[in-house]
Amino acid sequence: GLGFNIVGGTDQQYISNDSSIYVSRIKKDGAAYLDGRLQEGDKILSVNGRDLKDLRHKDAVELFRNAGYDVSLKIQRRLQQQNGPVGHQDDGESGGLPLAAFLVPGLALAAAAVWILLRYRQRM
Repeated sequence: GLGFNIVGGTDQQYISNDSSIYVSRIKKDGAAYLDGRLQEGDKILSVNGRDLKDLRHKDAVELFRNAGYDVSLKIQRRLQQQNGPVGHQDDGESGGLPLAAFLVPGLALAAAAVWILLRYRQRM
């Protein structure tokens, strides 16, 4: 096999109102694991040029089983890892606060503390 499991399809939607096929699990030491490019949560758009849109789950599984030795996958990378269904955000933002939101004020406070300490020592 190709070394991964899939979820989704028109009859088994993994995400509501989305019948796409997603990678649910990469099998350790399988072909996909050893290749290293495919990740859990990736949406598979096509297999060997065959579009996976509007396929039932079992039909998608059959496509993978008959894909042959050299397999070409077109995927859409998931944007962030979550527990439960994979979420795709339209703007590419990861959500949450960026690291700079903590670093800049922290560095400013540290610089102010050093400056105060140096001024205090000069007066002694």
